[in-house]
Amino acid sequence: MRRALLPFFASLAVWAQTPAALQLPDDVQLDRAAIISEGTRMAAEKFYLKTNVGKKLPCVLMAHGWGGTMRALRLDAVAFARAGYFVVTFDYRGWGESDSRLVLAGPAPAHKPGDPFTAQVKEVREVVDPLDFGADWLNAIHWAAAEPGCDIEKLGLWGSSFSGGLVVWAAARDSRVKAIFSQVGALDGRQIVNDRKKLYDDSTKRARGEIGYPAPLAVEIGQLRGAPIRSRFAGYAPIEDVANAPRCAMRFVIAEKEELFDNKDHAVKAYALAKGPKDLVTVPNIPHYGIYREARQQAQQLAVEWFDKHLKK
Repeated sequence: MRRALLPFFASLAVWAQTPAALQLPDDVQLDRAAIISEGTRMAAEKFYLKTNVGKKLPCVLMAHGWGGTMRALRLDAVAFARAGYFVVTFDYRGWGESDSRLVLAGPAPAHKPGDPFTAQVKEVREVVDPLDFGADWLNAIHWAAAEPGCDIEKLGLWGSSFSGGLVVWAAARDSRVKAIFSQVGALDGRQIVNDRKKLYDDSTKRARGEIGYPAPLAVEIGQLRGAPIRSRFAGYAPIEDVANAPRCAMRFVIAEKEELFDNKDHAVKAYALAKGPKDLVTVPNIPHYGIYREARQQAQQLAVEWFDKHLKK
């Protein structure tokens, strides 16, 4: 389970750090949107066929993994829109084009409770907190429920690498999710906190005000951009949530030559635990990153096939 631990987590976002170039097809509409998550604005993009304007469509929500941004998902979002879906991508709070959570830099000035006040603040930006990310997924679902183009009764989630676990986490907490597609997914965040001493030391210092949040894009693990909030990983284990979404159709896609972690501890185990409609697909002859290169179109087709089966009934 511990094999290649640092390279594994360091690699979860590498593919997503450079947004893919996009020539938007003439038949696809892209609109900007804002989602409010825990009081903070998240940037979002909506994709749909121009011929589907005014229609309620099956909806697919997408978000990036560790250190990425929604712009890296545009090629996939366009493919799903052309397959007849209303597609929404978003950046987590503090990442990409989204606003950041703010914390006071000092004591709050005197003010009436509930009234606005002026103070110095600091951003919590470009740190990795899986439970915050999970809340962002849930709030994106709540937001989508009121979108004119989204049929919330036909909702699917798409995730890859780190977000491949987050879609399981979200589905276990919102029964409106009818289908998920998790490719080369990381489904057990507890692996990152194997150094319990550092976890407890950092948590104690932060609770006592001796340290704040990590600097934006701090590098603490391998070459990974964005430091983890270790205490939040201690209880983050989507692998334990799989059975809590018994009516959600789950497809797990793995790379045959996965070199970053052991598939048996992640997607293979998740597939065994899933209680609803499920599928496990092995893409032959590719390593982890092959899913974004030579197998990207195949992965898109696998996602469309799965969502068509479970969202277009």
